[in-house]
Amino acid sequence: MQALNPEMWLRLARREIVPIAILLGIAVPVWAFVEIAEEVGEGETRWFDESILLALRTSDSADPIGPHWVEASIMDITALGGFAVLALVTLMAAGYLLARKRWIDALMLLVATIGGTLISEGLKVGFNRPRPDLVAHIVETTSMSFPSGHAMLSAVTYLTLGALIARTQQKRSLRGYVIGGAILVTMLIGLTRIYLGVHWPTDVLGGWCLGASWALLCWVAATWLGNRVAGMTKRSGSSILQE
Repeated sequence: MQALNPEMWLRLARREIVPIAILLGIAVPVWAFVEIAEEVGEGETRWFDESILLALRTSDSADPIGPHWVEASIMDITALGGFAVLALVTLMAAGYLLARKRWIDALMLLVATIGGTLISEGLKVGFNRPRPDLVAHIVETTSMSFPSGHAMLSAVTYLTLGALIARTQQKRSLRGYVIGGAILVTMLIGLTRIYLGVHWPTDVLGGWCLGASWALLCWVAATWLGNRVAGMTKRSGSSILQE
């Protein structure tokens, strides 16, 4: 029997480890969301939510901590997770991908964002959790509270775009920078919702968990479909050459 060289061992290890890592990457956030949702339903997170919201206010519940420019900056950041901004970013990115004839990537982006929106709104109706009444809301809101739509949809949109961009980079450092930037933007948007008093902290945690798992699931499905199509195209080309 021929001994396996280090490169072959590495390939075999990746073949075994990568699927497990992907499965854990999807399953762990989903499990975390289920745990958070259960605790929220039982009212066990009330002390946690209230203590953080109050820590972000002065003695006046309508006055967030920090100077005025901090509040103004947070208003700008939170707009990055709004429906209009995310829809515009998604449509522009999808249009670019279609122009480049990257059909599967465009489909993945649209399925991820539209599906994420439907899941978010459905869960909001299902849990029917009221918005925080402990502090004044700095911005106007209309929907229910759990999970945070801004946290979930920003995770879906920016992480999906980050994955698409990172896949085009050859250097690992550049891929890490892109993914890290997407994670940073997602986290900042979620934190602004807590600072503005329009979401309980557990709303944001739940939104992050579900958004990240949904984005990863869509990416895995798109990668599988892309490999499948590429394999079929390659086999078709080989058949034509043989004829």
